[in-house]
Amino acid sequence: MSNSQQQDVGTLVTAYKPRLKAFINKRVSNKEDAEDILQDVFYQLAKVDTAMNPIEQVAAWLYRVARNMIINKQIKKHEEELPSYLYEDEEVMQDITEILFSKQTSPSPETEYLRSLMWIELENALAELPQEQREVFEKSELDGLSFKEIAKETGVSVNTLLSRKHYAVLHLRKRLSELYEEIIFS
Repeated sequence: MSNSQQQDVGTLVTAYKPRLKAFINKRVSNKEDAEDILQDVFYQLAKVDTAMNPIEQVAAWLYRVARNMIINKQIKKHEEELPSYLYEDEEVMQDITEILFSKQTSPSPETEYLRSLMWIELENALAELPQEQREVFEKSELDGLSFKEIAKETGVSVNTLLSRKHYAVLHLRKRLSELYEEIIFS
């Protein structure tokens, strides 16, 4: 970056920083995030080679970059929050799987009762599914077939089978998680 380009960026920072900061602060509640975004906007401006790619409307460009960074920060923050919910759900499903498929040599009567109850609820939940979803779930999870094998057997594409199983798993998780919570918290 040439000295004149650095001077131009410095002038633009001085001219637009207060208004841009107010724009970002209105849309971002966390002050540290707002400062990071403001700094990143001016960093993006400094990276632009104005000799090769002149910016015709600097103000519009700065606000557009700021808005896009705000959106990206919100998306990233939302993505960072999701795993905690999924992790809790995964723990419940691991517990349920352990109850259903445990190979204990001498399980307690309580464990046997719990296992039989879970199998009954699994069968009931599977019965609620559309035939296509139930079939792909049973073949992949209970019969141990791969999706390629199921696709060859049924004539349905692997992507369609994956989608069907996805919906089946969502339904089963909801139903079995409700039962799990009743058992654990009752």
